[in-house]
Amino acid sequence: MEEKAKRSSNLNADLPPLIFLGTPDFAVPSLKQLAASKAPIRMVVTQPDRPSGRGKKVTAPPVKVLAEQLGIPVFQPQRVKGDEVLDVIRAQGVRCAVVVAFGQILPRAFLDLFPRGVLNVHGSLLPKYRGAAPVQRVILAGESVTGVSIMLLDEGMDTGPVLAERELSIARDEAFGSVYDRMAKLGADLLVDTLRRWHAGTITPRAQDESRATYAPPVRKEELSLDWTLPARNIVNKIRAFDPWPGAYALFGGKRIKCFDAKALAWRGDGAPGEVAGISEEGIVVFGGDGHALAVGALQAEGRDRLPARDFLRGRRIAPGSRLE
Repeated sequence: MEEKAKRSSNLNADLPPLIFLGTPDFAVPSLKQLAASKAPIRMVVTQPDRPSGRGKKVTAPPVKVLAEQLGIPVFQPQRVKGDEVLDVIRAQGVRCAVVVAFGQILPRAFLDLFPRGVLNVHGSLLPKYRGAAPVQRVILAGESVTGVSIMLLDEGMDTGPVLAERELSIARDEAFGSVYDRMAKLGADLLVDTLRRWHAGTITPRAQDESRATYAPPVRKEELSLDWTLPARNIVNKIRAFDPWPGAYALFGGKRIKCFDAKALAWRGDGAPGEVAGISEEGIVVFGGDGHALAVGALQAEGRDRLPARDFLRGRRIAPGSRLE
């Protein structure tokens, strides 16, 4: 009892008692920032441990690993639904929840547990790019600016009112992994500031403009295949959008080769789409469908590690004039 009272006295009264729902590494900075700000986090709800990697070893979600390090109770239901699961959450006695990349649609019965609402960190400037893959979709579209929105969840797909947002620039050839990491950090910073102001009653929620809404559906496996007849910039954008995971791929000799670290080059030639022009400092040079060239700086053969282009070519003959499919 004495230890519990001591911990309670160290908590930040400017932040409301809450439960945190999140699963992948995108959610880790938000949980870490809340803990560092001494937010009263009563429980972390995350997805169950699942097989992962080549060996399919059962692995704990990144959020669970951090929560256990922080000494926060962890709850891992298969689904956030049903009386038994909701009773466990209700027993925490909190009026607010925070959701960051949890990975499940949350039902009305869950949302109704929290009179002060359920705050969500979403990786776009809403109402643009609602849905599961906003970072990948904004890179595929070739946009140079995205951002983070803190919103209140409702039963729609990212349709709730917005509490705060902040822009994030995207460099011309920046890959998904870099944007994702920077967005996770930006979201964590904005979350804590927004939660503090929301708790103080100084924020008025802003309804989203439905006429401007766009959607970011999950990435489908068939989207990972590269189409060399497209303009070089479109090909670069696809490689960037899936770098480092899950990896856009080309076919060479009937085998898949994942392509990474792509850059558009400032010259063009008369090569056919997918034709290899040679090797440069930037990587393997390939022609797009518009005659412009791009460089692929790293590649990965099936069942192998990702390698810089020059290392990949050692022992593999992809000669100038060869075609990637």
